[in-house]
Order: sequence, then C-alpha cells, then structure tokens
Amino acid sequence: MFSLFKKAAAPVATINGVAMAMQPRETVLQAALRHGMAFPHSCRVGGCATCKCRLLTGKVKELTSAAYVLTGQELTAGYILACQSVPTQDVAIEVALDTTPVRQFTGRVTGQQQLTHDICRLTVQLDTPLEYKAGQYAQLALESLPACERSYSFATPTRADGVLQFFIKHMAGGQFSSRVHQHPVLNETVTVTGPYGDFWLREADAPLMLIAGGSGLAPVLALLQDAAQQGVQRDATLMFGVRRREDLYALDDIEALARNWRGRFVFVPVLSEQTDWPGVSGLVPQHLATYLPAGAHAYLCGPPAMVDACTASLIEQGVAAAHIHADRFTTITRET
Repeated sequence: MFSLFKKAAAPVATINGVAMAMQPRETVLQAALRHGMAFPHSCRVGGCATCKCRLLTGKVKELTSAAYVLTGQELTAGYILACQSVPTQDVAIEVALDTTPVRQFTGRVTGQQQLTHDICRLTVQLDTPLEYKAGQYAQLALESLPACERSYSFATPTRADGVLQFFIKHMAGGQFSSRVHQHPVLNETVTVTGPYGDFWLREADAPLMLIAGGSGLAPVLALLQDAAQQGVQRDATLMFGVRRREDLYALDDIEALARNWRGRFVFVPVLSEQTDWPGVSGLVPQHLATYLPAGAHAYLCGPPAMVDACTASLIEQGVAAAHIHADRFTTITRET
C-alpha cells in the first residue's frame, strides 16, 4: 500500500535527441536553458513566438494559449511555445537551435553613469570578450546580489576589448536596478551569461523602421551602430518614445549615427507627457503612418503594450508580420 504514496517519476524532455529530467512546474524552455542548451527565446511570456518548437510525442500543459501567436498551420503541425509548456509526461521535441553558444563570463563594473532620472549606463569590462549579435541580451548578476540575476540588452555591438554597456532602468522594488541606481557598484565583480535572444538585423534591402521605448533603446542603438560599422546603406527611421524631454538620452550617439549613416536617417523623438514640446507629441503608434517608409522592415523594442500597439499599427499599414521583429521587455524576466 505504501506504493500509493510514492512520488511519480519526473517527466523527461528529449530535445533534439538530448534527454533531460524536468523539475516540478518547469517549462521546456527553463529545462533547456538549465542544461546549457542554446534554445531560441526572447520574451519568455508567450508573446513573441521565438521559442516555438515542434512537439513530436507526449503532452504538455500550456500556461497561456499558443493560439495567440502561432498560426493554425503551426498548431496543426504540433508546434508549441517552449516558455509556456510544462510537460505532463515524457516528451520529445524538435527545435532549430541558436548557433551562438551561451557561456558565462566574469568581469568588473568600470562605469556607472546616470543618463536620466531612471536610466543608468553600466559599463562592464569582461576578463574574456563575449561575442554576440547586436540586439541580443545577457543575464547579469552582481557580486553583492549573487542570487539576483536579471536580463539586460547589450547597448553596443561586440567589442574586441571585452567592454560591454547596458542601460539599466530603475524599477520600483527591483533589487538589481535599485542597487545600480542607489549604490556605488564600481569595481564590483559581475557575472554575465549569454548571449540570448533573436533580435538582430536581418539581411535585406528594405528601408528600416526602428521603434524604441524607454530602455528599449539599448538593443536598437546597438543594432544601428553595428549596421553602420558594417556599411549598411538602407534608409532608416528611428522613433523613440518617452514621457518627457528629460527622459531623452543617448542623443549624442544618435546624432553620430545620423551623421555617419550611409543612407537616409530620420530621428523622431515622441513625447507623451510634455505639453510644451515643439516636436511630435502623444504615443508612437499614433504617428507610425506618417513616418513609416514604403516597404519597410520593422524592429521594435520596449514595453509590451507599446510593442503590441505598434505591431498592430504596422500590420494595418501593410507591413508583413514576417518583416516585424520585436523584443518585448517584461518585468518577469527583466528589470528594464
């Protein structure tokens, strides 16, 4: 009778032939990352479909419905969202893995500069250079907060000297961001794990429509700086949404981009709460139709509400979903 009280064996997820035992309430994505697998992902909350994979055998419990972001054909073919799927039995999964391996690096904080009242630029010197695609992000942990790991986008392209920069937005109650904004962390040891995400520039000749909100400027700026270094000649329009004039930052970097860009470069700051602002006021989605270049491919990064509203507006204007690439910052995985 004591067998009745035995714990059921944990399900096993076999991903591309690699078997891994699941932990209680663990998603497929969490298990894959825990085992060091370069599983493609971005938002982690079921909103971007970056982590879609094919369920070959077995069953999973969906934390949120995949029907919101996957097509009917994909659902019929057995595709699921790894970040929202908890195996209820042994499963076999097939996925196209990222080619850039995830690794852990150590370094120290060499710069801590307040850019606005709630944005701080953190500069890190790694012991060994980290190679990543401009637009991706990493997980950071400070020596003074070893159990607090947060995700932040790289604010510059890869550098051979191992220097990284991140824009840290202060979140109320956020352990990591509060530490960076309210305490000196210069010379503190930092652990950087990455790279993660699939937000990077795809090869094409189409004009670029880039939209950033708040600290979402980091990956967009890195993407543009890398494109400039590579000699990209596509026309580019950058819309940057903030609340007030004092929330604008990195304007010198944007001015340098505009000066050196090999195509047409248009910068449109959009302020939602500045009554005496002579420029564009309101919310970014309200002005997309005015500034959207014909045939543009779009890259969006910022709060989910802004990204979702802009995505809907872009589709209304005729931009194909396949040409819209987004990174939705969430407080679940990021303090950005």
